[in-house]
Amino acid sequence: MKRRDLARGLVAAPLLSTMATAQTTWNPDRPVRFVVGFAAGGSTDTSGRVVAEAISGALGQPVVVENRVGASGNIGSEFVARSAPDGQTFIVASVGTHATNQFLFRNMGFHVIRDFTPVSLVVISGALMAIHPSVPAQNLAEFIAYAKANPGKLNMGTSGPGSTQHFAGALFEQKAGVQFTHVPYRGGAPAMSDLIAGRLDVIFAPLPEVLPFVQSGQVRPLGVTRPERMPAVPNLPAIAETVPGYDFSGWIGIFGPAGLPQPIVQRVSAAIAEAVRKPQTQARLEQLGYIPVGGTAEALAERQRVDYALMEELVRVTGATAE
Repeated sequence: MKRRDLARGLVAAPLLSTMATAQTTWNPDRPVRFVVGFAAGGSTDTSGRVVAEAISGALGQPVVVENRVGASGNIGSEFVARSAPDGQTFIVASVGTHATNQFLFRNMGFHVIRDFTPVSLVVISGALMAIHPSVPAQNLAEFIAYAKANPGKLNMGTSGPGSTQHFAGALFEQKAGVQFTHVPYRGGAPAMSDLIAGRLDVIFAPLPEVLPFVQSGQVRPLGVTRPERMPAVPNLPAIAETVPGYDFSGWIGIFGPAGLPQPIVQRVSAAIAEAVRKPQTQARLEQLGYIPVGGTAEALAERQRVDYALMEELVRVTGATAE
């Protein structure tokens, strides 16, 4: 009996080893899809394409970007939430799509935490706070003093109610103890045009959108919304250096549907981390105003958890709604 049991064990050992290997490794057998909930050419789409191209070789299959536009990114997110958790479909997500939208929309048909599996925190970003040169302030401390002496007098332009620009400004009001008059626009470009024209006083805009006008002297920069200085503008202080505790950071992350097996998560996350470390990929992402991270699934989950709570509070304070 003992010999027969030993023989069975020897036969079974290779089979068990093969099964264990199959459970801990994964390689796609057909093209992988990265869904973007916004139009081609935008910052989320462009960063998604940079990453998709960079990891195609590592995964051994093309990674194709597919734009499913509408409802502030919700169309694309819902498509991925309802997709099979087989490693073929992922969403290129942001703080807007996977934190803010949960509180701006009443009936999305999915939940930004429960219906997704975090895979990788790809990049983080910050906005730049800028004012029109006519505002009598040369630095952030002088601006805050002026704003406190003139509550409601300064016009803050944003890309719309509930936008990241809106919430970056609202958080600043809360932390700095000032009050602006909110002037929402249909997008960041018209708001920037009115800042340059002097019809607005202050804006919190993505770095790539505002930096050319800083360099031309048409607007005056006061600080970045990240808690530390940004590599693209190392001489510009973080707002937190004057307003302790201020931090409004954006991010791009990759999520899969809920129930995505860990071998798939680990494989894709590792491919992204490796790709983001390459100098060429880093340079392309930095040109878009991002700080490459290539973080783990756990890092993305934690970032989402923190921002989920922050956006819930900012929506409550501002009363913003998408409906």
